Amino acid sequence: MSKTPSDRAKHLLKRVGIARSRDLEQVGVSRTRLRRLLERGLIERVARGLYGLPGAARTERHHLAQAARRVPGGVICLLSALRFHGLTAQNPFEIWMAIDRKAWRPKLDHPPLRLLYLSDAALKEGVEKHDVGGVTVQVFSAAKTVADCFKFRNKIGIDVAVEALRDYQRLNPKQLEAVWRFAEVDRVARVLQPYLESLG
Repeated sequence: MSKTPSDRAKHLLKRVGIARSRDLEQVGVSRTRLRRLLERGLIERVARGLYGLPGAARTERHHLAQAARRVPGGVICLLSALRFHGLTAQNPFEIWMAIDRKAWRPKLDHPPLRLLYLSDAALKEGVEKHDVGGVTVQVFSAAKTVADCFKFRNKIGIDVAVEALRDYQRLNPKQLEAVWRFAEVDRVARVLQPYLESLG
């Protein structure tokens, strides 16, 4: 027995958490049906062009899931990644995301994005995948994020980078070599060295 469009929509949203209208179309839910499902309260619009199940738990990380759905291939970075890993008390208004230099430039009104354009190892190394409400979100590891903070110290401030390094060392005292390895990938080993030595 074939499923109704309503069943297909619910099944998809249970599996992925948040879906774009084109994701719903791919499982046979037309825009007209989508409008009807919204009117009947069977699904809800969580942001422009993004849909979820009514009453689904939304956490502080929900905006990261929205950004990941909107920008496939993007990686949460810098201040947003520091927040994700508990390395800062700051709660950035924008979601910091790294994308490939040659990638399409997304134009979004929500969630607000701050984009970094990276390539090769700087974009591919240290990427972790986390499940956020059924959505796979790519986030740079804590060690890679600390190294990135030194690479982009002109964008976020050297004080933020140093604080992130101190917090990382407090939480991961035996894993500073991971920060060093990513500093070499980011070509900021010489910048980072005196700060690492001061922690010793």
